[in-house]
Amino acid sequence: MSVHITAQAGFGQGTNELYNRARPSYQDFSLDYIRDATKQTTNAHIVEIGAGTGIFTRALLAHSRWASDIKQIKAVEPSAGMREVFKKTVIDGRVTIQDGTFDDTGVEDHWADLVIIAQVCAVVEISFHMNTLHRGRAHWVAQLRDRIEKHEQGTPQFRLNLWRQCFETASYRRFFQPPVEKIWSYVLPTTADAVVDRATSKSYIAVLHPTEKEEVQADVRRIVDKGEDKVWIDEGKGIFEYPYQVFVVVAHLK
Repeated sequence: MSVHITAQAGFGQGTNELYNRARPSYQDFSLDYIRDATKQTTNAHIVEIGAGTGIFTRALLAHSRWASDIKQIKAVEPSAGMREVFKKTVIDGRVTIQDGTFDDTGVEDHWADLVIIAQVCAVVEISFHMNTLHRGRAHWVAQLRDRIEKHEQGTPQFRLNLWRQCFETASYRRFFQPPVEKIWSYVLPTTADAVVDRATSKSYIAVLHPTEKEEVQADVRRIVDKGEDKVWIDEGKGIFEYPYQVFVVVAHLK
């Protein structure tokens, strides 16, 4: 499985400190849901595919219902730049990270109790976990996405639902039960600067020529400043709601 050329460049060396700072972490309620779905798993061997800079890994290690039940995490990430940040930010002797992709993890067969893909073998559950901007909750979010998504350049985005194709394959249907989906809406406190950083952390924005990137950043800031349907948390401090959705898909072995 090859990594899209835009992702290779946008998540290459020197681009991922912003990604690590700007992207949101994963909510406790979604980690609780995955824990309930895998409650029989203790001393867990976990494979995390596409581990990025370690945002999900850190959330899992810090979660009260997960921390003591993790024996080892083998994280897999194709971007050398992201692995570099991961190694700086995930400090736990139970965790390793290595180069690899979805279909070439380098992890031995039957090792894992749980495989997690967060965006994103024995008794194994696979959990797909995605944080997405909730276009429908506010006009300014829809306008922001319209502005940045024109630069996608064919990159395989979550919203296109290409990831669902894996559930239609013969190998999936042979070994796994039908997937179970759960969706939550929630909001995070944010600022205009944080929204601009979040947009800039997209791989297809990161690779733009500096002049074009500055134009995108200025347009995003104008959209946020106009703020159609923006809900203030503390207007004096410039803090407002950033609507998100969480998608969790759990697949159990037959």
